[in-house]
Amino acid sequence: MAKVGTIALIGFGEAGMAFAGAWPADTKAYDIKTDDPALAVAKRADYARAGISGADTLAEALDGAELVVSLVTADQALAAAETAAKLIAPGALYCDLNSVAPQTKQEAARLIEAAGASYADVAVMAPVHPAGLAVPMLVSGADACPALAALGFSPRRIDGPVGRASTIKMLRSVMVKGIEALTAECFLAARRAGVADEVAASLDASWPGADWAARADYNLGRMRAHGFRRAAEMEEVAATLEGLGQSSDMARATAQVQRRIGAAANQASEAA
Repeated sequence: MAKVGTIALIGFGEAGMAFAGAWPADTKAYDIKTDDPALAVAKRADYARAGISGADTLAEALDGAELVVSLVTADQALAAAETAAKLIAPGALYCDLNSVAPQTKQEAARLIEAAGASYADVAVMAPVHPAGLAVPMLVSGADACPALAALGFSPRRIDGPVGRASTIKMLRSVMVKGIEALTAECFLAARRAGVADEVAASLDASWPGADWAARADYNLGRMRAHGFRRAAEMEEVAATLEGLGQSSDMARATAQVQRRIGAAANQASEAA
């Protein structure tokens, strides 16, 4: 098994915390939330619970790092790579685990490789909870499999350049996130009409074993908690489809639904 040197982690949200057991004690993490005094205390508490060191700046996190893992939101992935490219050590390995279009990763790779580092396109293919380190991962571009395996992951190498792994992830999301949006539209209306049990029973009869009522609750919960992040991912999915010369109507509609449900959940939380 490969030996992993000093690690820098960019972003420490749901995925970073789910993978916390993988990071050695000397891992340095930087999250943009620590730039906001209103959010910094809570984020530093997250670092402490995970047993890793928090950096006050990205430069501090990347200083001497041999492995850099980027786990930010989709809309910040390219910006993170652009800033990291100015700071990363030549010869370092940059693992981009963000859910973005292949074109986005290719641009990020150009920036990182111009700085003398290597770039791996890593696609996380399932929710990080409850899978944790067992979550399936695909890798294209630089071969990051040995480094990720040393951290306890089980990545699978996909032949091809940067962007191939992410293409698979993005096209999968058309279906997965689209079903979430359809579930929300169907069951929120069914509950308002007072016919949710009947609708679920009819769907269960068509798809035996699916348990649509439970699926609706799960999907709605995920969208309420992560709607904004999922909307950003679906914008990247739309870019993927358009880059392939395909319509992105469903992907863009899914982004709108995800964003709307995430916003409604935030408003309800603030009003409580």
